[in-house]
Amino acid sequence: MLVPVGLLTIWTQLFGLGQPWREGLTGMVAALVPMVPEGLVLMTSIAFAVGVIRLGQRQCLVQELPAIEGLARVDVVCADKTGTLTESGMRLSEVRGFDGSGMPSGPAPAEVTEILAQLTATEPNPNASLAAIAEAIAAPSVIWTETHHAPFTSARKWSGSTFDGQGTWVLGAPDVLAPEGSAAREAAEEIGASGLRVLLLAEGSLPVTDPAAPGTVTPAALVILEQRVRPDARSTLEFFAEQHVQVKVISGDNARSVGAVTTLLGVVGGSDPIDARTLSQVDPDDAQTHAGQPAALGFVGGHHDDQTTHLSEAFVDAVARHTVFGRVTPDQKRAMVLALKSRGHTVAMTGDGVNDVLALKKADIGVAMGAGSPATRAVAQIVLLDNKFATLPYVVAEGRRVIGNIERVANLFLTKTVYSVLIALLVGIWQLPFPLQPIHVTITGWFTIGVPAFLLSLAPNHERARPGFARRVLQLALPSGVVVAICTFTTYLLCRPPVGSGEALRTQASTASLACLIIVATWVLSVVARPYEWWKVALLVLSVAAYVAIFLVPFTQSLFLLDAGNAAMMRTGLTVGLAGAAAIEAIWWIQGRLRGEPRRWWVADD
Repeated sequence: MLVPVGLLTIWTQLFGLGQPWREGLTGMVAALVPMVPEGLVLMTSIAFAVGVIRLGQRQCLVQELPAIEGLARVDVVCADKTGTLTESGMRLSEVRGFDGSGMPSGPAPAEVTEILAQLTATEPNPNASLAAIAEAIAAPSVIWTETHHAPFTSARKWSGSTFDGQGTWVLGAPDVLAPEGSAAREAAEEIGASGLRVLLLAEGSLPVTDPAAPGTVTPAALVILEQRVRPDARSTLEFFAEQHVQVKVISGDNARSVGAVTTLLGVVGGSDPIDARTLSQVDPDDAQTHAGQPAALGFVGGHHDDQTTHLSEAFVDAVARHTVFGRVTPDQKRAMVLALKSRGHTVAMTGDGVNDVLALKKADIGVAMGAGSPATRAVAQIVLLDNKFATLPYVVAEGRRVIGNIERVANLFLTKTVYSVLIALLVGIWQLPFPLQPIHVTITGWFTIGVPAFLLSLAPNHERARPGFARRVLQLALPSGVVVAICTFTTYLLCRPPVGSGEALRTQASTASLACLIIVATWVLSVVARPYEWWKVALLVLSVAAYVAIFLVPFTQSLFLLDAGNAAMMRTGLTVGLAGAAAIEAIWWIQGRLRGEPRRWWVADD
């Protein structure tokens, strides 16, 4: 409505009334300027900027400004186990060897320790597991000659080396290297069910670079690592549970081991962990359609990055129902994020490794650990520099503060826009001079919008983020703006002096109209500020006191072109203004009843 009403205002004030050009110009400016809620842009920017500073003080780097709001709206958090629920580092607990029958038989012999030392010595980029082994085992005095090398990957789940004259040795997941039903695999499963991380050291029959590597494996030892659960993990998960935010633990580790850790925390629950290798994410019909599509085209497990229609319904249901997943590949992590988004969830993904990059990019909000890989940090919107999963609740709380406060101040600014447009429209239809001066518009914004909006945008706010931001704002701003406009214009019609009256009477009529506008607009502020706290009450009292001083002090009357000397006009303005305030109060209560939202005057005690 700004364009047609603005054109009508320009024509009416400059040409339609035949008034002097100076009066027409000031009337046009007074009508047009308040139509644009320019202060809302400033308040929004300040609120987000202060949020970034506050999170920075908690060692949280916000790389994209909208991420503050986004995480506040998240209803599912997908978390990797290692580096998120558990410490990134591990400690070597023990190395168990096997007897002649293939059963674990206590401490491993010295030959096994030597092989582990050689594997750690020849790995240029050791992962957390190899780093823990290298820390506990002395470096070899003589390093074997390595002829082939295979680094650890999330898809392969093992690493290894082929040595000249010493054969091929691999270290990795027992449920990948050992055959199903073997004693080594069953022993590893039993140990992993207690929450420990278990790796299998085995001799392979093929060089590690062979496409069929490692070939036939002969178990040599079980390497048992202790994972330290983060001390703040439980409280963080409890926070998300209280806020009705689901947590999905998605890990590349053994499913039973992951379930044991989550069960130990007692919040997420891991009694029924899912091995992701048993999940088929491809719809059978779609698998035939896209058979042979190269990964470079973006097809992952039979579906395109930007579509979820190719995910099997069983896969999507499994992801929605269960909370703990093990042996998840990077592609599956991305597919799980897409599956959750297809069900209408807003998804945050946390991770620290390269294997999390695909999922981080597809999540609504990607959260990386500061100690994670550079690629992970690069694609994430938020980086936890202190590597603490417990920082996320503060990010959520800060996001809620920002968007909750922006909603409050948006009510004020858009109410001003609505009543400014309507007053200009009514004035144009009635073909009247605009009732206010530009300086009147300025002082109206000082204490009904400007100063209060600045303070409200920075105030604490713990209300949960809810959808429907624009709808809720307009539901208050539209009727409130209509009430302000009708009351102000009614006062102007009742107090408007006859044509040809002197400047004094016109100033008195403008003053009465301004008083009416300020009363109703201040009551809108009082409604927006609820529930009250002591400082909000003080803010309202100071705003009212400032306007009383402006209207009564001779110096400010002269400065702001006011004249409150006409008692009859002022009574009219005050009476209509109080009636408008009563209408605003009634609208607030009626809307609360219609929405089923309890209305509170004061902040409830914690």
